Amino acid sequence: QVQLVESGGGLVQPGGSLRLSCAASGFTFSSYAISWHRQAPGKKRELVAAITSAGGSTTFADSVKGRFTISRDNAKNTVYLQMNSLKPEDTAVYYCSAGPTPFSPRYWGQGTQVIVSS
Repeated sequence: QVQLVESGGGLVQPGGSLRLSCAASGFTFSSYAISWHRQAPGKKRELVAAITSAGGSTTFADSVKGRFTISRDNAKNTVYLQMNSLKPEDTAVYYCSAGPTPFSPRYWGQGTQVIVSS
């Protein structure tokens, strides 16, 4: 069955870094765009970053541009979200999704918690 499993979340101090991973199985990973979304308590889920199926194009929310990067390894069926210069407002549950385009998620992972706090 289709699975997207996020990992790498945790507690980090402001200014620190984390790398999230999204491991996929059960579908043709290399044919799907992968997106990272986040949802903070009391807020709507928002798109953070996305990468096309071949990795040739990426998209970032304005709030994370210059701090986050997204990459994929199609040989490992895994997408990474490198998060640098983290801020308290980055605190949220981070989800990865897979879909035919970055803006049309079809499958979702269960999420991983990121807490940025001193």
